[in-house]
Amino acid sequence: MDSLLELFVHVDDFWQGFHPIWHEHLLTSGQRQRLRDSQLSESEILTILILFHQAQYRNFKAFYLGYVRRHLKAECPNLVSYKRFVTLMKRIGVPMFVYLRICMGRCTGVSFVDSTPLRVCHNRRIGRYRVFVGWAARGKTTMGWFYGFKLHLVVNDRGEIIAMQLTPGNIDDRKPLPQLIQQVYGKLFGDKGYLSQSLRDDLREQAVDLITSLRRNMQPQLMLLQDKLLLKRRSIIETINDQLKNISQIEHSRHRSVDNFFVNLVAGLIAYCHRPNKPKVQLDPKQYRMLTALH
Repeated sequence: MDSLLELFVHVDDFWQGFHPIWHEHLLTSGQRQRLRDSQLSESEILTILILFHQAQYRNFKAFYLGYVRRHLKAECPNLVSYKRFVTLMKRIGVPMFVYLRICMGRCTGVSFVDSTPLRVCHNRRIGRYRVFVGWAARGKTTMGWFYGFKLHLVVNDRGEIIAMQLTPGNIDDRKPLPQLIQQVYGKLFGDKGYLSQSLRDDLREQAVDLITSLRRNMQPQLMLLQDKLLLKRRSIIETINDQLKNISQIEHSRHRSVDNFFVNLVAGLIAYCHRPNKPKVQLDPKQYRMLTALH
Protein backbone atom coordinates (compact mmCIF):
# COMPACT_ATOMS: atom_id res chain seq x y z
CA MET A 1 0.00 0.00 0.00
CA ASP A 2 1.24 3.48 -0.84
CA SER A 3 -0.26 5.33 2.11
CA LEU A 4 -2.01 4.96 5.44
CA LEU A 5 -5.23 6.26 3.89
CA GLU A 6 -5.12 3.70 1.11
CA LEU A 7 -4.52 0.91 3.62
CA PHE A 8 -7.40 2.04 5.81
CA VAL A 9 -9.80 2.31 2.85
CA HIS A 10 -8.91 -1.23 1.73
CA VAL A 11 -9.40 -2.59 5.26
CA ASP A 12 -12.62 -0.66 5.84
CA ASP A 13 -14.14 -1.83 2.54
CA PHE A 14 -13.49 -5.40 3.65
CA TRP A 15 -14.99 -4.80 7.11
CA GLN A 16 -18.17 -3.19 5.76
CA GLY A 17 -18.83 -6.26 3.64
CA PHE A 18 -17.70 -8.85 6.18
CA HIS A 19 -19.31 -7.56 9.39
CA PRO A 20 -23.02 -8.11 8.47
CA ILE A 21 -22.30 -11.66 7.28
CA TRP A 22 -20.26 -12.50 10.37
CA HIS A 23 -22.88 -11.02 12.70
CA GLU A 24 -25.62 -13.03 10.98
CA HIS A 25 -23.56 -16.21 11.34
CA LEU A 26 -23.08 -15.62 15.07
CA LEU A 27 -26.81 -15.20 15.52
CA THR A 28 -27.75 -18.34 13.55
CA SER A 29 -25.08 -20.44 15.29
CA GLY A 30 -26.40 -19.50 18.73
CA GLN A 31 -23.19 -17.82 19.89
CA ARG A 32 -23.65 -14.86 22.18
CA GLN A 33 -21.15 -12.06 22.16
CA ARG A 34 -21.11 -8.57 23.57
CA LEU A 35 -21.29 -6.21 20.62
CA ARG A 36 -20.69 -2.99 22.51
CA ASP A 37 -18.90 -0.54 20.24
CA SER A 38 -15.39 0.55 21.14
CA GLN A 39 -13.94 4.01 20.74
CA LEU A 40 -11.74 2.55 18.02
CA SER A 41 -13.48 0.87 15.11
CA GLU A 42 -12.45 -2.59 14.01
CA SER A 43 -11.09 -1.11 10.79
CA GLU A 44 -8.82 1.23 12.78
CA ILE A 45 -7.59 -1.60 15.01
CA LEU A 46 -6.76 -3.78 12.02
CA THR A 47 -5.06 -0.91 10.20
CA ILE A 48 -2.84 -0.08 13.19
CA LEU A 49 -1.78 -3.71 13.57
CA ILE A 50 -0.84 -3.99 9.89
CA LEU A 51 0.94 -0.63 10.01
CA PHE A 52 3.11 -1.87 12.89
CA HIS A 53 4.49 -4.65 10.71
CA GLN A 54 5.05 -2.25 7.83
CA ALA A 55 6.84 0.31 10.03
CA GLN A 56 9.60 -2.16 10.99
CA TYR A 57 9.30 -1.48 14.73
CA ARG A 58 10.50 -4.38 16.85
CA ASN A 59 8.22 -3.72 19.81
CA PHE A 60 4.49 -3.04 19.47
CA LYS A 61 4.26 -1.15 22.75
CA ALA A 62 6.97 1.26 21.63
CA PHE A 63 5.22 1.63 18.27
CA TYR A 64 1.82 2.33 19.78
CA LEU A 65 2.98 4.74 22.49
CA GLY A 66 5.82 6.36 20.58
CA TYR A 67 4.33 6.61 17.10
CA VAL A 68 0.58 5.99 16.97
CA ARG A 69 -0.40 8.11 19.99
CA ARG A 70 1.99 10.90 19.03
CA HIS A 71 1.67 11.12 15.26
CA LEU A 72 -1.69 9.57 14.31
CA LYS A 73 -4.04 11.60 16.53
CA ALA A 74 -5.52 13.36 13.52
CA GLU A 75 -6.14 10.09 11.64
CA CYS A 76 -7.38 8.22 14.77
CA PRO A 77 -8.91 10.82 17.14
CA ASN A 78 -10.42 8.18 19.45
CA LEU A 79 -7.25 6.35 20.40
CA VAL A 80 -7.43 4.23 23.55
CA SER A 81 -4.75 3.33 26.08
CA TYR A 82 -2.18 0.69 25.20
CA LYS A 83 -3.68 -1.77 27.71
CA ARG A 84 -7.15 -1.31 26.24
CA PHE A 85 -5.83 -1.75 22.70
CA VAL A 86 -4.20 -5.08 23.61
CA THR A 87 -7.58 -6.23 24.92
CA LEU A 88 -9.34 -5.13 21.72
CA MET A 89 -6.91 -7.08 19.57
CA LYS A 90 -8.56 -10.34 20.61
CA ARG A 91 -11.86 -9.23 19.02
CA ILE A 92 -10.57 -9.21 15.47
CA GLY A 93 -8.81 -12.56 15.19
CA VAL A 94 -11.42 -14.15 12.91
CA PRO A 95 -11.98 -11.07 10.69
CA MET A 96 -8.23 -10.63 10.34
CA PHE A 97 -7.76 -14.23 9.16
CA VAL A 98 -10.54 -13.83 6.57
CA TYR A 99 -8.91 -10.60 5.39
CA LEU A 100 -5.60 -12.45 5.01
CA ARG A 101 -7.26 -15.00 2.75
CA ILE A 102 -8.53 -12.17 0.56
CA CYS A 103 -5.07 -10.58 0.35
CA MET A 104 -3.29 -13.82 -0.61
CA GLY A 105 -2.35 -14.57 -4.22
CA ARG A 106 -3.40 -17.32 -6.61
CA CYS A 107 -1.54 -20.30 -8.02
CA THR A 108 0.22 -19.69 -11.35
CA GLY A 109 1.37 -23.27 -12.01
CA VAL A 110 4.83 -22.74 -10.50
CA SER A 111 4.94 -22.87 -6.68
CA PHE A 112 7.49 -23.22 -3.88
CA VAL A 113 6.93 -24.77 -0.45
CA ASP A 114 8.91 -24.51 2.78
CA SER A 115 8.49 -24.26 6.54
CA THR A 116 10.16 -21.94 9.02
CA PRO A 117 10.33 -22.23 12.83
CA LEU A 118 8.63 -19.62 15.00
CA ARG A 119 10.37 -19.63 18.37
CA VAL A 120 8.27 -18.40 21.29
CA CYS A 121 10.91 -18.56 24.01
CA HIS A 122 14.62 -19.17 24.55
CA ASN A 123 15.59 -22.83 24.97
CA ARG A 124 16.80 -22.15 28.50
CA ARG A 125 13.30 -21.07 29.56
CA ILE A 126 11.35 -23.98 28.09
CA GLY A 127 10.99 -25.74 31.45
CA ARG A 128 9.23 -22.80 33.11
CA TYR A 129 7.44 -21.32 30.08
CA ARG A 130 3.65 -21.72 30.36
CA VAL A 131 2.02 -19.39 27.81
CA PHE A 132 1.83 -21.94 24.99
CA VAL A 133 1.44 -25.17 26.95
CA GLY A 134 -0.69 -27.50 24.85
CA TRP A 135 -0.06 -25.47 21.70
CA ALA A 136 3.67 -25.26 20.99
CA ALA A 137 6.18 -28.12 20.97
CA ARG A 138 9.90 -28.77 20.69
CA GLY A 139 11.17 -29.19 17.17
CA LYS A 140 14.46 -29.45 15.36
CA THR A 141 15.76 -27.78 12.22
CA THR A 142 19.16 -27.68 10.54
CA MET A 143 19.96 -24.79 12.93
CA GLY A 144 19.20 -26.85 16.05
CA TRP A 145 16.41 -27.33 18.58
CA PHE A 146 13.68 -24.79 19.25
CA TYR A 147 10.37 -24.48 21.13
CA GLY A 148 7.41 -23.06 19.28
CA PHE A 149 5.59 -23.54 15.99
CA LYS A 150 6.25 -24.18 12.34
CA LEU A 151 4.83 -21.88 9.70
CA HIS A 152 4.27 -23.78 6.44
CA LEU A 153 4.01 -21.59 3.34
CA VAL A 154 3.36 -22.10 -0.35
CA VAL A 155 4.22 -19.17 -2.63
CA ASN A 156 4.00 -18.65 -6.38
CA ASP A 157 6.72 -17.41 -8.73
CA ARG A 158 5.56 -13.81 -8.10
CA GLY A 159 6.39 -14.08 -4.39
CA GLU A 160 2.71 -14.11 -3.37
CA ILE A 161 1.57 -16.36 -0.52
CA ILE A 162 -1.04 -18.78 -1.83
CA ALA A 163 -1.37 -21.13 1.16
CA MET A 164 -0.29 -21.22 4.80
CA GLN A 165 -0.67 -23.43 7.84
CA LEU A 166 0.61 -23.28 11.42
CA THR A 167 1.57 -26.46 13.28
CA PRO A 168 3.44 -27.33 16.49
CA GLY A 169 7.20 -27.39 16.09
CA ASN A 170 7.47 -31.21 16.15
CA ILE A 171 5.32 -31.84 13.05
CA ASP A 172 7.03 -33.31 9.98
CA ASP A 173 7.04 -30.90 7.03
CA ARG A 174 5.39 -33.50 4.78
CA LYS A 175 2.34 -34.07 6.98
CA PRO A 176 0.38 -30.84 6.28
CA LEU A 177 1.35 -30.74 2.58
CA PRO A 178 -1.74 -32.53 1.12
CA GLN A 179 -4.01 -30.00 2.83
CA LEU A 180 -1.78 -27.06 1.91
CA ILE A 181 -1.88 -27.71 -1.84
CA GLN A 182 -5.67 -27.98 -2.25
CA GLN A 183 -5.66 -24.81 -4.38
CA VAL A 184 -2.31 -25.59 -6.04
CA TYR A 185 -1.65 -27.13 -9.46
CA GLY A 186 1.34 -27.56 -11.72
CA LYS A 187 4.90 -27.85 -10.37
CA LEU A 188 5.72 -27.58 -6.67
CA PHE A 189 9.37 -27.17 -5.64
CA GLY A 190 10.59 -28.08 -2.15
CA ASP A 191 13.75 -28.95 -0.26
CA LYS A 192 14.98 -32.36 0.91
CA GLY A 193 12.54 -32.33 3.83
CA TYR A 194 9.73 -33.17 1.41
CA LEU A 195 11.39 -36.26 -0.08
CA SER A 196 8.84 -39.08 -0.21
CA GLN A 197 7.90 -41.25 -3.16
CA SER A 198 4.47 -42.07 -1.71
CA LEU A 199 3.80 -38.35 -1.12
CA ARG A 200 4.88 -37.55 -4.66
CA ASP A 201 2.53 -40.18 -6.06
CA ASP A 202 -0.38 -38.90 -3.97
CA LEU A 203 0.20 -35.31 -5.07
CA ARG A 204 0.43 -36.31 -8.71
CA GLU A 205 -3.17 -37.54 -8.43
CA GLN A 206 -4.08 -33.97 -7.42
CA ALA A 207 -2.38 -32.54 -10.54
CA VAL A 208 0.68 -31.44 -8.56
CA ASP A 209 4.18 -32.49 -9.58
CA LEU A 210 6.41 -32.37 -6.47
CA ILE A 211 10.07 -31.71 -7.32
CA THR A 212 12.73 -31.82 -4.63
CA SER A 213 16.50 -31.86 -4.39
CA LEU A 214 18.21 -35.16 -3.55
CA ARG A 215 20.32 -36.21 -0.59
CA ARG A 216 23.99 -36.92 -1.16
CA ASN A 217 23.59 -40.69 -0.62
CA MET A 218 20.80 -41.00 -3.21
CA GLN A 219 21.18 -42.13 -6.81
CA PRO A 220 21.08 -39.32 -9.40
CA GLN A 221 17.76 -38.96 -11.21
CA LEU A 222 16.88 -37.52 -14.60
CA MET A 223 15.30 -34.08 -14.40
CA LEU A 224 14.16 -31.58 -17.00
CA LEU A 225 16.51 -28.65 -17.42
CA GLN A 226 13.69 -26.19 -16.66
CA ASP A 227 12.90 -28.01 -13.42
CA LYS A 228 16.56 -28.05 -12.41
CA LEU A 229 16.87 -24.30 -12.99
CA LEU A 230 13.71 -23.53 -11.04
CA LEU A 231 14.77 -25.82 -8.21
CA LYS A 232 17.83 -23.60 -7.81
CA ARG A 233 15.49 -20.61 -7.48
CA ARG A 234 13.76 -22.20 -4.51
CA SER A 235 15.62 -19.69 -2.37
CA ILE A 236 12.78 -17.26 -3.15
CA ILE A 237 10.69 -18.74 -0.34
CA GLU A 238 13.65 -18.64 2.05
CA THR A 239 13.96 -14.93 1.25
CA ILE A 240 10.26 -14.47 1.98
CA ASN A 241 10.60 -16.27 5.33
CA ASP A 242 13.52 -14.01 6.19
CA GLN A 243 11.51 -10.90 5.34
CA LEU A 244 8.55 -12.11 7.39
CA LYS A 245 10.78 -12.50 10.44
CA ASN A 246 13.07 -9.50 10.12
CA ILE A 247 10.76 -6.94 8.47
CA SER A 248 7.23 -8.04 9.38
CA GLN A 249 8.30 -9.20 12.87
CA ILE A 250 6.19 -12.37 13.00
CA GLU A 251 8.64 -14.02 15.43
CA HIS A 252 9.54 -12.82 18.93
CA SER A 253 9.55 -14.17 22.49
CA ARG A 254 7.46 -11.49 24.24
CA HIS A 255 4.00 -13.00 23.74
CA ARG A 256 1.81 -13.14 26.84
CA SER A 257 -1.24 -14.85 25.33
CA VAL A 258 -2.06 -17.29 22.54
CA ASP A 259 -4.64 -14.92 21.01
CA ASN A 260 -2.18 -12.08 20.64
CA PHE A 261 0.39 -14.43 19.11
CA PHE A 262 -2.01 -15.43 16.34
CA VAL A 263 -3.11 -11.82 15.75
CA ASN A 264 0.54 -10.74 15.49
CA LEU A 265 1.31 -13.56 13.05
CA VAL A 266 -1.67 -12.90 10.77
CA ALA A 267 -1.05 -9.13 10.77
CA GLY A 268 2.55 -9.74 9.74
CA LEU A 269 1.45 -11.96 6.86
CA ILE A 270 -1.06 -9.34 5.72
CA ALA A 271 1.63 -6.65 5.84
CA TYR A 272 3.77 -8.80 3.57
CA CYS A 273 0.87 -9.38 1.17
CA HIS A 274 0.50 -5.60 0.83
CA ARG A 275 4.17 -5.09 -0.03
CA PRO A 276 4.42 -3.75 -3.61
CA ASN A 277 7.88 -5.25 -4.24
CA LYS A 278 8.07 -8.95 -3.49
CA PRO A 279 10.82 -11.44 -4.39
CA LYS A 280 10.04 -12.88 -7.83
CA VAL A 281 11.25 -15.56 -10.22
CA GLN A 282 11.57 -14.09 -13.70
CA LEU A 283 9.89 -16.33 -16.27
CA ASP A 284 9.43 -15.42 -19.91
CA PRO A 285 6.19 -16.56 -21.62
CA LYS A 286 7.94 -19.41 -23.44
CA GLN A 287 9.38 -20.86 -20.21
CA TYR A 288 6.01 -20.54 -18.47
CA ARG A 289 4.20 -22.42 -21.26
CA MET A 290 6.80 -25.20 -21.16
CA LEU A 291 6.54 -25.59 -17.38
CA THR A 292 2.75 -25.79 -17.36
CA ALA A 293 2.22 -27.67 -20.65
CA LEU A 294 1.46 -30.98 -18.93
CA HIS A 295 -1.13 -29.45 -16.60
